[in-house]
Amino acid sequence: MIKNEKIKATEVQLTGLNGEDLGIMSTRDALALAKQYKVDLICTSLMISPPPCKLIGAGAARQEKQQEKKKAAKSPDKRKVKEIRLNLQMEDHDRETKQSQAERILTKGDSVKLVIQVHGAKEGTAGKEWAEQLCKSLAEYGSKTTGVQVSGKQVVVQLDPIE
Repeated sequence: MIKNEKIKATEVQLTGLNGEDLGIMSTRDALALAKQYKVDLICTSLMISPPPCKLIGAGAARQEKQQEKKKAAKSPDKRKVKEIRLNLQMEDHDRETKQSQAERILTKGDSVKLVIQVHGAKEGTAGKEWAEQLCKSLAEYGSKTTGVQVSGKQVVVQLDPIE
């Protein structure tokens, strides 16, 4: 967020304190207007010419910045990816435990990466089938982001929670 004298553009598209459009004016005039009202001149974007600027009170600018941070934190990009390691030789009880663990993680709102350890091509196909079964059983909690990937010694699939 660029404020006051740090704005280098010669002209700005100015928005007033109550959201009214004040039009295009020189940066010097906009700064004078900001000083007159005892507020800050804030540049909202440098991608547009002339750059759009707002007149905002000092406390309001800080509050707006905090709200933007909160929104960014809630975005799906900030989701955690929890990895669950599995093995084809696991007992049925252990498989059920890992599946319930994945359900719990997905309902909490995080993504799950299932990694099944395999040895050789024969186990690779068995691992892929098991990964598909797991995806079907977890379908009400999450959906596949990636396809089932078989590479050498492991089978990997990622599930994102259903919103």
